[in-house]
Amino acid sequence: MVLVIVVAVLALLAGLAANRWLRPRLLNVDDTEGMAVKDLVGPLLTMTILLLSFVLVTANGSYGRAENASRGEARALDQLVETADYAPKAEQAIVQADAACYARAVVAQEWPAMSDGNGSAAPSVWSTDLRKSFKNVVGQPVFGMLVAADNKRSDERDERLTQASSSIPSTIFWFLLATLVITVAALGVCLPRKNNRGQLITLIVITALMTTALLIIRDVDRPFGGVIDVAPTAITDVQHQAERDFTANHPGTDLPCDTDGNRRTA
Repeated sequence: MVLVIVVAVLALLAGLAANRWLRPRLLNVDDTEGMAVKDLVGPLLTMTILLLSFVLVTANGSYGRAENASRGEARALDQLVETADYAPKAEQAIVQADAACYARAVVAQEWPAMSDGNGSAAPSVWSTDLRKSFKNVVGQPVFGMLVAADNKRSDERDERLTQASSSIPSTIFWFLLATLVITVAALGVCLPRKNNRGQLITLIVITALMTTALLIIRDVDRPFGGVIDVAPTAITDVQHQAERDFTANHPGTDLPCDTDGNRRTA
């Protein structure tokens, strides 16, 4: 970082020195002639657009990974519920009940917490119960399938929680905002003072587009909060499926959790 700053400062000093001592020898022009402010705004506008585009692609990639992890977790949990059909009756009941409660806890507690980049300990209660129940089927063919599905679920949940945190540091966001302000202000300085309706409309459109791009970056960078968010649709579908399977296989038995995924107390 220090090296970049030093090189940039040296380049600036070299440019100023060249302007003072080399320019008279290289160019046969008056000292008052040269680039106007409007000539410098073009590169500034190009840099701003490139920065916004690059960061938008980065934020969109994080959003895509969050969505894929959410769907992958739901598929793994669904596979876990279906695999439980091959387990003995007692273990089948535990796995399907824990899977339903896990999904409830994810939807009701962890999903809202992820809007702020946080997780919840509630789903871990049921994932721990799941792994404990596997001990009862060690040595049986179903054991390996249950463990594989649960490992996949755990990996996808970890990825989901990772993507809940902002992938773009706040420093970069504020730098983009400052760049946008400087660019718009510089464009405003270069506008003619009279007969400028067309230029004003263009400036307003450019400002609106760049502002919208920055707002989209901010929103997409928080995939579980904001306007453009990843909804818990997939995990909710699995929750309902697990509840139906549990009710069908164990009629008259209640799930060991409430609607928010908290363990019921006696």
